[in-house]
Amino acid sequence: MLHAFRNVIWVSSALLILTVVGTIGIHVIEGWSLFDSFYMVVTTFTTIGYGEIHPLSHPGRIFNVGLIAVGVVLFALLFGTLTQLLLEFELLQFFGRRKMERQIARLKGHYMICGAGRVGRSTARELAAQSVPFAIVDENPSKGDLLEKDWLFMAGDATHEKTLQLAEIHHAAGLVAAITSDAGNIFIVLTARSLNPKLKIIARASEEEAARHLKKAGADIVVSPYLSAGQRIAQGLLRPNVLDFLDLTAGARDQQLSMIIEEIKVDPNSPLAGTTIGASGIHRDFGVIILAIKHPDGKSRFNPRAQDQISAGDYLIAMGDPQSMANLQAAVTIRS
Repeated sequence: MLHAFRNVIWVSSALLILTVVGTIGIHVIEGWSLFDSFYMVVTTFTTIGYGEIHPLSHPGRIFNVGLIAVGVVLFALLFGTLTQLLLEFELLQFFGRRKMERQIARLKGHYMICGAGRVGRSTARELAAQSVPFAIVDENPSKGDLLEKDWLFMAGDATHEKTLQLAEIHHAAGLVAAITSDAGNIFIVLTARSLNPKLKIIARASEEEAARHLKKAGADIVVSPYLSAGQRIAQGLLRPNVLDFLDLTAGARDQQLSMIIEEIKVDPNSPLAGTTIGASGIHRDFGVIILAIKHPDGKSRFNPRAQDQISAGDYLIAMGDPQSMANLQAAVTIRS
């Protein structure tokens, strides 16, 4: 494709040079004005056949024959290279779409992001940073140009059941409904929940009324960007140190995660199962703080004490530096 584009530039440049040479040549040979000479060259190249502006002399006709011969060849080359360029572009687009569709068809346990706007792109960046498989769906094909090249993108209306099926919703672990329309997000949630009842669904809401409808439609979590922004602004005014701490754990200040908050699932064969917070040695051995224990029934124990029990099926909400968290996860995996 790059080769064809270069050919178009070369042929176009040659035509431009020939036009200049032809205009000056007729001006010198026939003594016509520069505009009349240029007009004669254009009508000659395009083979319109309006006729000569002024009668040509014998030397002028010989010169014009040369212009016709070279100009027709250059125009044929330009038409051919343009056709080649367009054909290669269409083929590249077609095979690129087919390749991406095949990659999406092979996804399992992935996350679907419906909407390639600012919220959708921000979500994709976070998932990509964690090397989590995901696919983005948006009805506007041009939105794909705004995404990273290695992100999977499918053009389609996410409110349609067929589109969600093509994005392998039956094998997905979660879905984010993040299009700009609240009504559209509600419809996406309803359709997705009917196709995959076990799906984890997070939806974007602009209005409080829409948030309630999204919950009723089946969304597990509803996020309002405007409400969140207002809360952060208020935190910055009233509790700036709290906001600094939250930014530290989220890496929002300089994108360097000094502290992170993660969840650790306690499997039945995990060495953490059946122990207590104190006996597990999590803080002593790894420097990780347990903020809360979430039990399988949905109840949570915040700021757990040393004697609080850790059971299979629990989720530990832990905070520490990335290396300490990685060491803890590795220790649990190795010993499990």
